[in-house]
Amino acid sequence: MDSRMAQRSSSPSSSNSNGFQAIIMALLLTVTIGYFLLLIVTPTNMYRQIWTPMIKAQTATSTYFGAQGRTLLMNTFPFIFIAVLGCVYLHLWKKSNDKNINRVEGKQKLTIWRRPIIMKGLGIVSRIELCFFVMFIALLVWTFASYLHIIFPTITPKSVAKKGEKVWEAKLEDSALRLGLVGNIALTFLFVPVTRGSSVLQVFGLTSEASVKYHIWLGHIVMTLFSAHGICYIIYWAATHQLSEMLKWAKTDVSNLAGELSLLSGLVLWIATFPRIRRKMFELFFYTHHLYILFVVFFVFHVGVSYAGIMLPGFYLFMVDRYLRFLQSRSNVRLVSARVLPCETVELNFSKSKGLRYTPTSIMFVNVPSISKMQWHPFTITSSSSLEADKLSVVIKGEGSWSKKLYQTLSSPNSADRLNVSVEGPYGPPATHFLRHDLLIMVSGGSGITPFISIIRELIHTSESQKCKTPEILLLSVFKNSQDLTMLDLLLPISGAPSETSKLGLQIEAYVTREKQPILAEDKKHLRTIWFKPNPSDQPITPILGQNNWLWLGAIISSSFIIFLISLGALNRYYIYPIDKNTNDIYSYPIKAVLNMLLICISIVITSTAAFVCNKRRSGMDAKQIQNMEGATPTSSPNSWFYNADKEMESLPQQSLLQSTNLHFGERPDLKRILFERKESSVGVLVCGPKKMRHEVANICSSGLASNLHFESISFSW
Repeated sequence: MDSRMAQRSSSPSSSNSNGFQAIIMALLLTVTIGYFLLLIVTPTNMYRQIWTPMIKAQTATSTYFGAQGRTLLMNTFPFIFIAVLGCVYLHLWKKSNDKNINRVEGKQKLTIWRRPIIMKGLGIVSRIELCFFVMFIALLVWTFASYLHIIFPTITPKSVAKKGEKVWEAKLEDSALRLGLVGNIALTFLFVPVTRGSSVLQVFGLTSEASVKYHIWLGHIVMTLFSAHGICYIIYWAATHQLSEMLKWAKTDVSNLAGELSLLSGLVLWIATFPRIRRKMFELFFYTHHLYILFVVFFVFHVGVSYAGIMLPGFYLFMVDRYLRFLQSRSNVRLVSARVLPCETVELNFSKSKGLRYTPTSIMFVNVPSISKMQWHPFTITSSSSLEADKLSVVIKGEGSWSKKLYQTLSSPNSADRLNVSVEGPYGPPATHFLRHDLLIMVSGGSGITPFISIIRELIHTSESQKCKTPEILLLSVFKNSQDLTMLDLLLPISGAPSETSKLGLQIEAYVTREKQPILAEDKKHLRTIWFKPNPSDQPITPILGQNNWLWLGAIISSSFIIFLISLGALNRYYIYPIDKNTNDIYSYPIKAVLNMLLICISIVITSTAAFVCNKRRSGMDAKQIQNMEGATPTSSPNSWFYNADKEMESLPQQSLLQSTNLHFGERPDLKRILFERKESSVGVLVCGPKKMRHEVANICSSGLASNLHFESISFSW
């Protein structure tokens, strides 16, 4: 039977699983659409005059949640429900795809909508991304315009005369208030893209790394709206001689001073994110970004816990993810070896459990305490979990101060035989779809080759083990000098390469732009491999929540939220309600906010720690088996296959790679000619490198002159 036909065959159990997936996805879409419809309806008269009184009648008199119950029911619960449903869906999807991770997908769908567009200020975006971005901006504009359309007609000279104000002053105050309300909508989604293990992102085919741009867009929108909100209020207070309001910290009302402290924290954070500052002073950007904690805490003090429930769900999911990452990062991982390249690049090779699976282009965050205890840096994983069952590799290019210190540490003649390293992750897309193409053209600049290494290794395994047709690969790599060519050495793992790579159909075109001819053999620097001696306490990298990680995550989110609701209800019923009687005029807003935040933290810590400890016990047995299986580390390693081309090759894979490589000195690839010359029916075009290169390839693919070119978005970190 043909392999593709075999892949399409399914058992009754898998059919049932697919049926459950379809039902859950339909429910997910229904709740998601309903959630956004609620945001659309909120600023209208229908919501204010009909829905709100009905909801208040059912919730405001509650002795357990009071007025806070309305936002928990209408705004917080749907988002949490979507996240939990997403976990169930991803678990079923993973279970049904585990046996055939690399199955062949159908033809490219929505090709026109996936074509890239270069937008000033947004970078490279697909048409569908641009469409959703425009709709989100339209939602914000609609909300602000609807509020003003309802309120402005009620502001008349007669109505403002009672307060001794002018019409423009009253309208300015109301506009300032509405800007804050609109900013809160954007704030609701601000933390979703940076929730690395987010089920909300993955269920819609997104990753946190690829979604960082959404976080940047939302951050600019949030700070623009909140800054306008604060400036308008200051102008209003100055015009009405009420500047003393800036120091107001009310017990049972909006606390202006808390809002100003929140805005100030956000402004400092915002300024440090601009590209010129972030690139030149990354440490400043990194450390000031932790001001988000003050920003959120003072924001809750400013608006009160009832209204903060609107933005709570996104931040709640972020807190769950952040605490799980904290738990994972507490232990040192088992660093087995490092390959040190002369181009100031190192490859770190870690031990991992065989149960840890990840897709190509996944990333992992790395911390080396001897360089910096606080800094965590993301790096693209270059290994394949299918090809290298017990090893995980990342490549680190010496570009910033942190990575340069790491390179200097490892490249020194007296380098240590052990290095303490902690990690978070891996994080990546739930699936890749490279097999749907007949040809993959990978365009890389410098260290941009790193995400393609994992793809090539994965396809090597697929061609060897699954015996299914894999796309041909054309790798166009552009380097500045000959030393950078050693990056090609990383295409093969340090050990465990298959016996043949010729079946893959790999062709490498390497371009060296700043040199006219190859350097002499005696001037070449060679790759060096360092083998470490880990401590017995060092652990292999394991999935933080085990094999059923999505089910565990769904259990953590749902159980922690239920514990929070139960404890909040008990707190209100037996402590706050006897004092306040739901008047909201007696019990202190700041104290109530502190208690709410404390309950949230406690519920997340209890459930996440329990799940982590339970899975750590299971992974501990795997770790012992791995340590028992690992023998003595080698004392030497082969040099660069590329620089030893004149010598006898040590393996067939190295020979095959060398024979498929063409070198070009003193020139750049003619990307337009190369891409347009390919006549295969489906050509996947992947690019990773400098901004100019990415934009050039995106322009070629979006020109419409070649319908067979399909631009694939690739994100990487190094």
